[in-house]
Amino acid sequence: MNSVKTAIVGASGYSGEELVRLLLHHPHAELTAVTSRQYAGKTLAEIFPKYAAHPVARELKFEEPDVNSLAVKADIIFLALPHGVAAEYASGLMEKGKRVIDLSADFRLNHADVYREFYGKEHPAPDLLARAVYGLPEVYHAAIEGAELVASPGCYPTSILLPTIPLIKAGLIKPTSIIADSMSGVSGAGRKTEVPYLFVECNESVRPYGVPKHRHLSEIEQELSIAAGRDITIQFIPHLIPINRGILTTLYLAPDKFFESESELEQLNARIGDALNEAYADEPFVRILTDGALPDTKNVVGTNYIDIAWRLDIRTGRLIVMSVEDNIMKGASGQAIQSYNLMCGCDQTAGLV
Repeated sequence: MNSVKTAIVGASGYSGEELVRLLLHHPHAELTAVTSRQYAGKTLAEIFPKYAAHPVARELKFEEPDVNSLAVKADIIFLALPHGVAAEYASGLMEKGKRVIDLSADFRLNHADVYREFYGKEHPAPDLLARAVYGLPEVYHAAIEGAELVASPGCYPTSILLPTIPLIKAGLIKPTSIIADSMSGVSGAGRKTEVPYLFVECNESVRPYGVPKHRHLSEIEQELSIAAGRDITIQFIPHLIPINRGILTTLYLAPDKFFESESELEQLNARIGDALNEAYADEPFVRILTDGALPDTKNVVGTNYIDIAWRLDIRTGRLIVMSVEDNIMKGASGQAIQSYNLMCGCDQTAGLV
């Protein structure tokens, strides 16, 4: 297939930088434009010396973000911008017939009133919400292929939704019982110089935040509600931990039927394994761990994989499900490239393995 002309708006943040890395080496992408007001006029190689050996990085310069210029240079545009800002560019680019993959939260929600509730402002482009596809490839594969606007999911939602959606659809858990406890590396906060995210403030410390109503709850509950066919509310507590990258999520779930004996535990255990393996048998980036293995962030950092494991606790009657992912890859840029591959008609793994 021919190379697809591709641009990144907001290419100097953590997600933007990761998109640069992935697209420079993507077999079917031609990176034709990168924007950053801060670095306009400088080459990619000047700002990201690690890519200096790549000929495109030595030549391609950051430019001011301009819809007209981007529409001429690219057919698919990634928006690695803060929420509230991305919608402005998405509207202009789509008016010019361009396809957009947005890594912000602007188009993840189906209803503008929910956006207002969780983000504290009116939605900047409510007319586009119905045209957006939630960019979780393992769930919305077909819709992403033909999408003009993909809303790439948040990092925490990915770590929660992929383990739980198959269990809800299989009727194996009570959807109203979900408690999610997540821990994320500091890069999840973005590349910014706010005091809470300085090295001295984060190192040797762990802290919860966004309690009890983190913004990502909105898209988590939306997608779980769609899977369950009824409104779902969950408990979700995120924590900041002193590592650069990675998310570990532990889910505390109530099985649909209480198990009291070893035989009942074995039967339920088999059904859980069947549900997860059936859901993701053909998905290249979901790994269901076996043989007693437990998720470990070191095994996914720098990759687009999510690792999932589970345990049944006969003492408490609970199902414990655990997942790990790289918050910048499967939780952001890698997953966005996965959607890009589907939109371009190439293999999901292109540029990612």
